[in-house]
Amino acid sequence: MNKRLLYYSITVAMAGFLFGFDTVVISGANLPIKELWDTSGWFHGTFIMSMALWGTVIGALIAGIPTDKFGRKNTLIGIGILYFISAIGSGLAPDPYSFSFFRFIGGLGVGISSIAAPTYISEISNPKNRGTLGSLYQFNIVFGILIAYLSNYLLEGVGGDNDWRWMLGVEAIPALIYTVLVLGVPKSPRWLYLHQNKADEALKVLVKTSSIKAAEITLKDMENDQERSKSSSSQLFSKKYSFPLTLAFLIAFFNQLSGINFILYYAPEILEKAGFGTEDSLFSSIAIGVVNLLFTLLGVYLIDRTGRKSLMYIGSIGYIISLAMVSYLFLSDSAAISKLVFILMFIGSHAIGQGAVIWVFISEIFPNKVRAYGQAWGSGTHWVFAALVTLFGSVLLDVLQPWMLFVIFAGLMGLQLLFVHFMMPETKGKSLEEIEASFKNR
Repeated sequence: MNKRLLYYSITVAMAGFLFGFDTVVISGANLPIKELWDTSGWFHGTFIMSMALWGTVIGALIAGIPTDKFGRKNTLIGIGILYFISAIGSGLAPDPYSFSFFRFIGGLGVGISSIAAPTYISEISNPKNRGTLGSLYQFNIVFGILIAYLSNYLLEGVGGDNDWRWMLGVEAIPALIYTVLVLGVPKSPRWLYLHQNKADEALKVLVKTSSIKAAEITLKDMENDQERSKSSSSQLFSKKYSFPLTLAFLIAFFNQLSGINFILYYAPEILEKAGFGTEDSLFSSIAIGVVNLLFTLLGVYLIDRTGRKSLMYIGSIGYIISLAMVSYLFLSDSAAISKLVFILMFIGSHAIGQGAVIWVFISEIFPNKVRAYGQAWGSGTHWVFAALVTLFGSVLLDVLQPWMLFVIFAGLMGLQLLFVHFMMPETKGKSLEEIEASFKNR
């Protein structure tokens, strides 16, 4: 693989590290903040736990505008600045309202990141390595999640009652490093060509990341795609884009209705209900992060070998088995360790399936002209449901028995298996332009 291409992809994928760290670091601050500001379940779910996710929803929905207008690279730089401001502000917040504001700012960064980074990587890679390079973003997300859990555990007791402030504020360091590094990546060749009409600059970037022959072929494909775009409407919500819109909606919908964010955000609280002590629950959260990372690595390895659909089959079946077993073990009041085993199986199933596939798949299925807006549609759907699950999570944990929640998630994953079998196409090994052409008759 071209070394420059790999370096650029890894650098941009670091946005995923900040994404993962920012979204999950709140799990360590969850209970201390609830005690400090004496918040109700509804207030806590809305303003403390899910406010960042509502920022993420808005960020995802508006991200297509800066990503197209200012370019993928400039948007990625702005993301780093948002993360930095959020980390400092959240760590110093004197009250729940200012805390919510700065968490919202970080959420904007997460939402925009989930559009700009996968879009950039898909546009700079080629059909043979697009899945692997695209899934580096997901790898960085779960790496950030693991480091957030580990950081929370290590910072427990460092600042006394202010431990949670250190947990949130430390994110400013990787945010600053990422922002500096992303200054050195080139602009997306497809953005340069299709949005700026700069064919010469686009070719220069393509030559840096592939052979001259491959670069010329890619440029020719973009020319052909531009000609097709000229003769038809490029409006995202027109009938001709209904199939990719439906695919993006459903894969994002099922991603969150698996309960993944519910488990990641409320991991210490769920593990306490499973029978672990407070310190043990924080340590066990690290196990969740490790399993997530290992199975994501496996997904990265397999995605361009077995394909996106095969990984979704594996993940769906693993979801159903693990969620059903967790439900049964809570219902039968089994030992805490047995519940943890199947929670870890659930995490592994997500990492190798939905986790490895979603951002790659959504970045592939929309035509070049509307990719950023299509990515925003899929990501926005993902984050709306993530916010709803997290918002109601605090209340549902107080109202329903855990086994009830897990059996609902298991049933929904049965529906996901049907979606994968009957609707989901395989995109492995196809150029972005070939994927667009294959959807023409659907």
